[in-house]
Amino acid sequence: MLSLKTIKDFTFILLGTAIFGFTVIFFNIPNDLAEGGITGITLIARSLFGINPAITTLLFNIPLILIGRKHLGIRSFYYTILGTFGLSFWLAFWQSVPIKIDLNHDLLIASLLGGLIAGFGVGLVYKVGGTTGGSDIVARIVEKYFGVSVGRSLFVFDVIVLTASLTYISLVQMMYTLIYAYVFSKVIDSIIDGGYSAKGIYVLSNRNTEIAPVLMTELQRGVTYLDGEGAYSRQEKKMIFMVLTPQEVPEAKRIIHEFDPSAFISIINVHEALGEGFGHFQPEKRLFKRTKKQRP
Repeated sequence: MLSLKTIKDFTFILLGTAIFGFTVIFFNIPNDLAEGGITGITLIARSLFGINPAITTLLFNIPLILIGRKHLGIRSFYYTILGTFGLSFWLAFWQSVPIKIDLNHDLLIASLLGGLIAGFGVGLVYKVGGTTGGSDIVARIVEKYFGVSVGRSLFVFDVIVLTASLTYISLVQMMYTLIYAYVFSKVIDSIIDGGYSAKGIYVLSNRNTEIAPVLMTELQRGVTYLDGEGAYSRQEKKMIFMVLTPQEVPEAKRIIHEFDPSAFISIINVHEALGEGFGHFQPEKRLFKRTKKQRP
Protein backbone atom coordinates (compact mmCIF):
# COMPACT_ATOMS: atom_id res chain seq x y z
CA MET A 1 0.00 0.00 0.00
CA LEU A 2 1.33 3.41 -0.98
CA SER A 3 2.12 5.86 1.80
CA LEU A 4 0.63 9.34 1.87
CA LYS A 5 4.04 10.82 1.01
CA THR A 6 4.42 8.56 -2.02
CA ILE A 7 0.94 9.51 -3.25
CA LYS A 8 1.84 13.19 -2.82
CA ASP A 9 5.12 12.67 -4.72
CA PHE A 10 3.30 10.90 -7.56
CA THR A 11 0.81 13.76 -7.72
CA PHE A 12 3.59 16.34 -7.97
CA ILE A 13 5.35 14.35 -10.69
CA LEU A 14 2.20 14.01 -12.77
CA LEU A 15 1.31 17.68 -12.25
CA GLY A 16 4.84 18.80 -13.10
CA THR A 17 5.03 16.73 -16.28
CA ALA A 18 1.58 18.03 -17.28
CA ILE A 19 2.83 21.61 -16.97
CA PHE A 20 6.06 20.87 -18.83
CA GLY A 21 4.23 18.99 -21.61
CA PHE A 22 1.80 21.91 -21.92
CA THR A 23 4.72 24.31 -22.44
CA VAL A 24 6.34 22.13 -25.10
CA ILE A 25 3.13 21.81 -27.12
CA PHE A 26 1.78 25.36 -26.74
CA PHE A 27 4.94 27.47 -26.43
CA ASN A 28 7.92 25.66 -27.96
CA ILE A 29 6.36 24.14 -31.05
CA PRO A 30 4.11 27.05 -32.17
CA ASN A 31 6.91 29.60 -31.69
CA ASP A 32 9.67 27.42 -33.17
CA LEU A 33 11.58 27.43 -29.90
CA ALA A 34 13.90 24.47 -29.46
CA GLU A 35 14.45 22.57 -26.23
CA GLY A 36 17.36 21.04 -24.42
CA GLY A 37 18.14 17.43 -23.59
CA ILE A 38 16.12 14.54 -24.91
CA THR A 39 13.04 16.73 -25.35
CA GLY A 40 15.08 18.94 -27.68
CA ILE A 41 16.14 15.89 -29.66
CA THR A 42 12.51 14.80 -29.96
CA LEU A 43 11.66 18.25 -31.36
CA ILE A 44 14.47 17.89 -33.89
CA ALA A 45 13.07 14.50 -34.90
CA ARG A 46 9.59 16.03 -35.18
CA SER A 47 10.76 18.86 -37.41
CA LEU A 48 13.02 16.82 -39.68
CA PHE A 49 11.15 13.52 -39.84
CA GLY A 50 7.62 14.28 -38.58
CA ILE A 51 7.85 11.85 -35.64
CA ASN A 52 5.47 12.47 -32.75
CA PRO A 53 7.43 13.73 -29.67
CA ALA A 54 5.27 11.56 -27.39
CA ILE A 55 6.71 8.46 -29.10
CA THR A 56 10.34 9.55 -29.35
CA THR A 57 10.30 10.65 -25.70
CA LEU A 58 9.80 7.01 -24.72
CA LEU A 59 12.17 5.54 -27.30
CA PHE A 60 15.09 7.84 -26.48
CA ASN A 61 14.64 7.50 -22.74
CA ILE A 62 14.81 3.71 -22.45
CA PRO A 63 18.64 3.44 -22.22
CA LEU A 64 18.88 6.45 -19.91
CA ILE A 65 16.26 5.00 -17.59
CA LEU A 66 18.41 1.86 -17.31
CA ILE A 67 21.39 4.05 -16.40
CA GLY A 68 19.24 5.84 -13.87
CA ARG A 69 18.36 2.51 -12.23
CA LYS A 70 22.06 1.86 -11.59
CA HIS A 71 23.05 5.29 -10.30
CA LEU A 72 19.96 6.72 -8.60
CA GLY A 73 18.55 3.82 -6.64
CA ILE A 74 15.23 2.01 -6.72
CA ARG A 75 13.07 4.91 -5.51
CA SER A 76 14.40 7.39 -8.06
CA PHE A 77 14.15 4.67 -10.71
CA TYR A 78 10.41 4.25 -10.19
CA TYR A 79 9.92 8.01 -9.96
CA THR A 80 11.80 8.41 -13.26
CA ILE A 81 9.64 5.80 -14.95
CA LEU A 82 6.55 7.69 -13.79
CA GLY A 83 8.01 11.01 -14.94
CA THR A 84 9.01 9.68 -18.35
CA PHE A 85 5.71 7.96 -19.09
CA GLY A 86 3.85 10.89 -17.58
CA LEU A 87 5.58 13.34 -19.91
CA SER A 88 4.92 11.11 -22.92
CA PHE A 89 1.24 10.86 -21.97
CA TRP A 90 0.84 14.61 -21.51
CA LEU A 91 2.62 15.37 -24.81
CA ALA A 92 0.08 13.15 -26.56
CA PHE A 93 -2.82 14.54 -24.53
CA TRP A 94 -2.07 18.23 -25.10
CA GLN A 95 -1.77 17.66 -28.85
CA SER A 96 -5.43 16.59 -28.83
CA VAL A 97 -6.60 19.72 -26.97
CA PRO A 98 -7.69 22.58 -29.30
CA ILE A 99 -6.00 25.46 -27.49
CA LYS A 100 -4.16 28.36 -29.11
CA ILE A 101 -2.17 30.86 -27.05
CA ASP A 102 -1.89 34.15 -28.94
CA LEU A 103 1.29 36.05 -28.07
CA ASN A 104 1.27 38.21 -31.21
CA HIS A 105 4.34 36.30 -32.43
CA ASP A 106 6.43 37.93 -29.71
CA LEU A 107 9.33 35.51 -29.24
CA LEU A 108 10.65 37.33 -26.17
CA ILE A 109 7.36 36.92 -24.29
CA ALA A 110 7.13 33.31 -25.48
CA SER A 111 10.65 32.50 -24.28
CA LEU A 112 10.26 34.23 -20.91
CA LEU A 113 6.79 32.89 -20.16
CA GLY A 114 7.60 29.45 -21.52
CA GLY A 115 10.79 29.20 -19.45
CA LEU A 116 8.93 30.32 -16.34
CA ILE A 117 6.08 27.83 -16.72
CA ALA A 118 8.26 24.90 -17.83
CA GLY A 119 10.78 25.54 -15.06
CA PHE A 120 8.00 25.55 -12.49
CA GLY A 121 6.64 22.25 -13.77
CA VAL A 122 9.99 20.46 -13.92
CA GLY A 123 10.96 22.00 -10.58
CA LEU A 124 7.94 20.30 -8.98
CA VAL A 125 9.14 16.98 -10.34
CA TYR A 126 12.70 17.47 -9.04
CA LYS A 127 11.46 18.72 -5.68
CA VAL A 128 10.11 15.29 -4.79
CA GLY A 129 13.10 13.43 -6.23
CA GLY A 130 11.73 12.56 -9.65
CA THR A 131 12.91 13.32 -13.17
CA THR A 132 11.27 13.62 -16.57
CA GLY A 133 13.87 11.28 -18.04
CA GLY A 134 16.47 12.20 -20.60
CA SER A 135 19.19 14.64 -19.62
CA ASP A 136 17.37 15.10 -16.30
CA ILE A 137 18.78 11.72 -15.27
CA VAL A 138 22.31 12.75 -16.23
CA ALA A 139 21.87 16.10 -14.45
CA ARG A 140 20.80 14.40 -11.23
CA ILE A 141 23.78 12.03 -11.41
CA VAL A 142 26.09 15.03 -11.88
CA GLU A 143 24.46 16.75 -8.89
CA LYS A 144 24.78 13.62 -6.75
CA TYR A 145 28.46 12.97 -7.45
CA PHE A 146 29.88 16.39 -8.35
CA GLY A 147 27.64 18.86 -6.49
CA VAL A 148 26.71 20.83 -9.63
CA SER A 149 23.14 22.10 -9.45
CA VAL A 150 20.55 20.43 -11.64
CA GLY A 151 19.59 23.73 -13.27
CA ARG A 152 23.17 24.54 -14.21
CA SER A 153 23.82 21.09 -15.65
CA LEU A 154 20.63 21.23 -17.67
CA PHE A 155 21.64 24.62 -19.05
CA VAL A 156 24.92 23.13 -20.36
CA PHE A 157 23.07 20.19 -21.92
CA ASP A 158 20.58 22.59 -23.45
CA VAL A 159 23.33 24.56 -25.19
CA ILE A 160 24.72 21.38 -26.76
CA VAL A 161 21.34 20.25 -28.07
CA LEU A 162 20.43 23.76 -29.19
CA THR A 163 23.51 23.86 -31.35
CA ALA A 164 22.24 20.74 -33.10
CA SER A 165 18.81 22.40 -33.33
CA LEU A 166 20.23 24.87 -35.85
CA THR A 167 19.34 22.21 -38.40
CA TYR A 168 15.73 23.39 -38.22
CA ILE A 169 15.64 26.79 -36.45
CA SER A 170 17.30 30.09 -37.27
CA LEU A 171 20.05 31.76 -35.26
CA VAL A 172 17.53 34.33 -33.98
CA GLN A 173 15.19 31.61 -32.75
CA MET A 174 18.11 29.85 -31.08
CA MET A 175 19.02 33.01 -29.14
CA TYR A 176 15.46 33.31 -27.88
CA THR A 177 15.57 29.65 -26.93
CA LEU A 178 18.72 30.32 -24.90
CA ILE A 179 16.74 32.94 -22.99
CA TYR A 180 14.05 30.32 -22.43
CA ALA A 181 16.66 27.81 -21.22
CA TYR A 182 18.25 30.33 -18.85
CA VAL A 183 14.92 31.25 -17.23
CA PHE A 184 14.01 27.56 -17.14
CA SER A 185 17.19 26.64 -15.22
CA LYS A 186 16.87 29.52 -12.74
CA VAL A 187 13.27 28.67 -11.91
CA ILE A 188 14.22 25.03 -11.35
CA ASP A 189 16.98 26.02 -8.92
CA SER A 190 14.56 28.31 -7.07
CA ILE A 191 11.96 25.57 -6.73
CA ILE A 192 14.51 22.99 -5.56
CA ASP A 193 16.18 25.35 -3.06
CA GLY A 194 12.77 26.31 -1.70
CA GLY A 195 12.53 26.91 2.04
CA TYR A 196 13.45 30.29 3.41
CA SER A 197 16.48 32.08 1.94
CA ALA A 198 18.86 33.48 4.50
CA LYS A 199 22.36 34.74 5.23
CA GLY A 200 25.00 33.06 7.37
CA ILE A 201 27.37 35.24 9.39
CA TYR A 202 30.76 34.30 10.84
CA VAL A 203 32.25 36.73 13.33
CA LEU A 204 35.85 36.81 14.57
CA SER A 205 36.40 39.18 17.49
CA ASN A 206 38.11 39.22 20.88
CA ARG A 207 34.74 40.32 22.33
CA ASN A 208 32.56 37.56 20.92
CA THR A 209 31.35 36.48 24.36
CA GLU A 210 29.98 40.01 24.85
CA ILE A 211 28.59 40.33 21.33
CA ALA A 212 26.70 37.02 21.24
CA PRO A 213 24.18 37.70 24.05
CA VAL A 214 23.23 41.07 22.50
CA LEU A 215 22.75 39.49 19.07
CA MET A 216 20.47 36.86 20.59
CA THR A 217 18.47 39.41 22.59
CA GLU A 218 18.00 42.12 19.99
CA LEU A 219 17.65 39.92 16.89
CA GLN A 220 15.94 36.99 18.62
CA ARG A 221 18.18 34.54 16.80
CA GLY A 222 20.25 31.64 18.00
CA VAL A 223 24.03 31.95 18.08
CA THR A 224 26.55 29.11 17.90
CA TYR A 225 30.13 29.26 19.16
CA LEU A 226 32.71 27.54 16.96
CA ASP A 227 36.12 26.78 18.39
CA GLY A 228 38.94 28.18 16.29
CA GLU A 229 42.66 28.83 16.43
CA GLY A 230 44.69 31.55 14.76
CA ALA A 231 47.15 30.01 12.30
CA TYR A 232 49.75 32.70 13.00
CA SER A 233 49.13 33.56 16.66
CA ARG A 234 48.21 30.00 17.71
CA GLN A 235 45.68 31.56 20.05
CA GLU A 236 42.39 29.76 20.65
CA LYS A 237 39.32 31.87 19.86
CA LYS A 238 35.57 31.46 19.85
CA MET A 239 33.93 32.26 16.53
CA ILE A 240 30.27 33.26 16.24
CA PHE A 241 28.03 31.68 13.64
CA MET A 242 24.39 32.62 13.14
CA VAL A 243 21.76 32.52 10.41
CA LEU A 244 19.68 35.64 9.69
CA THR A 245 17.22 36.96 7.17
CA PRO A 246 18.80 39.36 4.65
CA GLN A 247 16.92 42.25 6.31
CA GLU A 248 18.55 41.50 9.68
CA VAL A 249 22.14 41.59 8.42
CA PRO A 250 22.63 45.40 8.66
CA GLU A 251 21.41 45.39 12.28
CA ALA A 252 23.76 42.52 13.15
CA LYS A 253 26.70 44.35 11.59
CA ARG A 254 25.84 47.50 13.54
CA ILE A 255 25.72 45.62 16.85
CA ILE A 256 29.02 43.85 16.16
CA HIS A 257 30.83 47.04 15.18
CA GLU A 258 29.55 48.88 18.24
CA PHE A 259 31.44 46.37 20.36
CA ASP A 260 34.45 45.90 18.09
CA PRO A 261 34.97 48.15 15.03
CA SER A 262 37.81 45.89 13.88
CA ALA A 263 35.80 42.65 14.10
CA PHE A 264 36.11 40.39 11.06
CA ILE A 265 32.71 39.51 9.57
CA SER A 266 32.12 37.00 6.79
CA ILE A 267 28.64 36.81 5.23
CA ILE A 268 27.59 33.85 3.09
CA ASN A 269 24.46 32.91 1.18
CA VAL A 270 22.34 30.20 2.78
CA HIS A 271 20.25 28.64 0.01
CA GLU A 272 17.77 27.04 2.37
CA ALA A 273 16.96 27.59 6.03
CA LEU A 274 14.37 25.45 7.77
CA GLY A 275 13.45 25.10 11.42
CA GLU A 276 12.75 27.43 14.30
CA GLY A 277 12.88 31.04 13.19
CA PHE A 278 12.53 30.34 9.45
CA GLY A 279 9.75 29.41 7.05
CA HIS A 280 6.66 28.11 8.83
CA PHE A 281 8.54 28.28 12.13
CA GLN A 282 9.01 32.06 11.94
CA PRO A 283 8.39 33.47 15.42
CA GLU A 284 6.37 36.59 16.01
CA LYS A 285 8.71 39.57 16.32
CA ARG A 286 8.25 41.98 19.15
CA LEU A 287 6.60 45.21 18.06
CA PHE A 288 8.80 47.30 20.34
CA LYS A 289 12.34 46.33 21.17
CA ARG A 290 13.93 47.23 24.43
CA THR A 291 15.86 50.45 24.56
CA LYS A 292 19.42 49.79 23.51
CA LYS A 293 22.11 50.64 25.99
CA GLN A 294 25.24 52.43 24.99
CA ARG A 295 27.96 49.90 24.24
CA PRO A 296 31.08 50.13 26.39
